[in-house]
Amino acid sequence: MGAEWAWVVMAAMAATQQEAVVVSPLVKVRPGASLQGPRQARVSVARGECEGVQVVLPGTVRQLKVPSLFLKGPGEPLRAAVWREGYLDVAVPSNAQGAKGAWPDPLLPVSAPVENPELPAVLYVEVCAPEGQEPGTYRGKLRARIDSREQVSVPFTVEVQPFVLPATSSLPTSFGISQLSIARGHGLSAESPEARALLRAYARMLLEHRVSAHGMSMSPPPVRFEDGRAVVDWREYDAEMAPFLDGSLLPSGARFTTTDLRDNKKASTEAERVAYYRAFVEHFRKKDWPTQLFFYAKDEPKPQDVPLVLTQSRRVREAGGARVLITTPLDGELSDAADILAPTLNCFFPRPGPATCRAIHTVTELRKQLHSGTQVWWYQSCNSHGCNGGPSTEAAQERAYSGWASYMVDHSAMLNRAMGPLAFVNGVDGELYFDTVFAYNTKKDPWKDLFEFGGNGDGTFFYPGTPARLGDSRHQPVPSLRLKHLRDGLEDFEYLRLLARLGDEKFARDAARQLVRSGWDIRQDAREWAQVRQVVTARLRQRWSTSEFAKRSGRHTPESTP
Repeated sequence: MGAEWAWVVMAAMAATQQEAVVVSPLVKVRPGASLQGPRQARVSVARGECEGVQVVLPGTVRQLKVPSLFLKGPGEPLRAAVWREGYLDVAVPSNAQGAKGAWPDPLLPVSAPVENPELPAVLYVEVCAPEGQEPGTYRGKLRARIDSREQVSVPFTVEVQPFVLPATSSLPTSFGISQLSIARGHGLSAESPEARALLRAYARMLLEHRVSAHGMSMSPPPVRFEDGRAVVDWREYDAEMAPFLDGSLLPSGARFTTTDLRDNKKASTEAERVAYYRAFVEHFRKKDWPTQLFFYAKDEPKPQDVPLVLTQSRRVREAGGARVLITTPLDGELSDAADILAPTLNCFFPRPGPATCRAIHTVTELRKQLHSGTQVWWYQSCNSHGCNGGPSTEAAQERAYSGWASYMVDHSAMLNRAMGPLAFVNGVDGELYFDTVFAYNTKKDPWKDLFEFGGNGDGTFFYPGTPARLGDSRHQPVPSLRLKHLRDGLEDFEYLRLLARLGDEKFARDAARQLVRSGWDIRQDAREWAQVRQVVTARLRQRWSTSEFAKRSGRHTPESTP
């Protein structure tokens, strides 16, 4: 559940020029910030979880070397991953909650060239505990050599908790990604083996952060039709998708929770389209993939799009076995056509002032008006920061678009992280997001400008790690600090859900509501998040120790125990 439990309470001394300072991952370290924190890191991590911490190095850093960090304890040593935080220079704030200037976001390999030594030198250190890790206390020291002279040493203590989080997200998600965009961002041919390999690397990184993807290569499997039946060649599709659907890609066995049904132009008649969709569903059943297959209908349909969406829904339903996802508020014409109804986040929370959604209903109200079995998802849009290209000059409008959970670079880590706890409190069935590499497909340099749809980072969670940029010999995805916050929010969801499943649902809901009171009322104090984390962790330890899962085997979760 993200922030670390002891040091983050900030009962420590001010930084000096000689020592590194440990800072909560919920604090975005900007130039000129006055930082306080301890000289050692204490991290709490569940089995099946990853947790980050920031180490702010002293002085000006031009060259940096960080040896591998191993933590020793009662089980196999834990190896920490270390990145150096880069900065995005924000020219136009997303809204009044943002600000111009340098904001931390790209997580660079430590070996990457230091472009501006005047910016803060911050390491993001991440510890992941496998499901089978022996619980207990692990210790080690992070060492960093600055400019070939100064040696910084930071003691690390990691407490591996006895309870286990599931490898696959319990909250279904679907975030867009595109091989074409990735290829353009890296200056590669879209059909090259390098682009295909990069797509897998990007999608793997999403899965490592509990996120499932739609789009991918976007290439439909070849099909021909014989006697009304679709004969599909699945070889290329399976080579691309099977590792993400069968749990073979990661050692944890994590898999995509959802994936999209890909249209094929070879299916030109209504009967052929239905047969093709049916073949898709039958292939998933034959492979025994538990991933939910869905059809993404026309995005944010306008009134003139209604006939098309109704036709799309009818085809998919006639084929059977896949869900129809429609991104719309409650709508008399379209709601009955949706198996997954996905309004924007703003459509769930009434708020004084100008309306940011044309039809506002709570999740409970929506379920009463939808057919039984219809799932309710939500997604962020530019309504989380305003769609007008920066802060509004009208105070009422600025208030209406402020405070929302947001994935923008120049918004707080708490806003970046809030969607998971919000999902638990409000009971939504899943989260959608339109893209993770949108800026790659524009004429801008994502390293210098992520301003799209009125916000910094809307639709982009990565940076193109080209050899020229990183001083390396290979292309690779560079994750963002916001991707870590998104992951931490999904882990918050797992903590709360596990506590509820262990018989303490009221406690879990009360804890979450201390942090996320609505989609636009989210606590902004890192200390409060850390305190809730500590309390929930203690409660989980207590509940887990007396549960049937701990008695049967310390490795089982409620989901994996028969």
